[in-house]
Amino acid sequence: MYGKAFAPEYRGSLGELSVNTSLEEVLAKAVEERRRAEATAGAAEVAHAGLAVAEASRRLGRVDEAEQAWKGSYRAARGAGDLGAMAWAMWSGGTLARQRGALALARRRLAIAAELAEQGGDIVARGYSLAGLAETGRIQGDYEAVGRLHEQLLAEARRRGEARHTVWALEGIAQMHRNTGSFDSALALFEEAARIAEDAGDDRGRAWALRGIADVHSVRGDTERALALLTEAEQLCRAIQLVGALAYNHKMRGNVLFRAGRHAEAEECYRGALGEFRAMGEPRGEALARLGLVKAQARQGRAVERTAADLDELERAFGAIGLLRGSDLIGAARAELGVPAAAATAVTRAR
Repeated sequence: MYGKAFAPEYRGSLGELSVNTSLEEVLAKAVEERRRAEATAGAAEVAHAGLAVAEASRRLGRVDEAEQAWKGSYRAARGAGDLGAMAWAMWSGGTLARQRGALALARRRLAIAAELAEQGGDIVARGYSLAGLAETGRIQGDYEAVGRLHEQLLAEARRRGEARHTVWALEGIAQMHRNTGSFDSALALFEEAARIAEDAGDDRGRAWALRGIADVHSVRGDTERALALLTEAEQLCRAIQLVGALAYNHKMRGNVLFRAGRHAEAEECYRGALGEFRAMGEPRGEALARLGLVKAQARQGRAVERTAADLDELERAFGAIGLLRGSDLIGAARAELGVPAAAATAVTRAR
């Protein structure tokens, strides 16, 4: 049995905020509380409010503001000698680094956060930090290394009845199953995550789960079902103002339309998602949206040489981010489109 989802990153006097509070509202309240705490309260309250400012800013795609806020939260927590608050601030900084494509930095910060949480006896901060490490490894494509950690964190979350973390772990494991071709197990896990999130009132977790369910239905050819699920997820994202989740939703809509052969519509979706990712400084999402855009344009008759050059550039971009499976994605795209590497294309033309 799972309890209602809660947001432990909203701490101190902001603890009454829910996981579904709109991010603009969170930000406004957190900024005001930080101002009040700096004038009348202690460093601990400054740290708590700063953390909420950092997380709301990050999720709204305002990465520079988020960077300043988590560092300010960490300094205040250190001044208060609060190891738990230091851990939460460092977790926020690590999560932001991952969002910005600095995966090695993300791992370092999240490892420090986990250690601080362990020293401070903050079990929830430790769990979030380890989850961040697991998610960073999963995004990089290091499934063997982080698969066991995902399973461990899922077991801990189930044991404590923590709905939000259970949903996160289920979705991460489901994504690895999906990416390795185990669609039945992926669908079952995504659907379980969606049910738990709905029962717990976790709209954020449900939106991500619906996106995963839509992906599997699309792969199996049920385009309209997939599009309907993405529309439902988009409504949840807009209600809370989940900028990043919304951009990934739009990118997935492009994937669904591309698989259905609706290439002009897919191009439009990818182009929109690309703009969203660029606006929030999310290089991984940007690279994935660019890949979809290149494929959609290629299917509409774009010159092979331009497609080959773009795929080469994207392969370098994936490598710079640290995505271990980036070359596999590009290789699959080349095979799917019948496009060799740009160098090979140039040689063929010279002959």
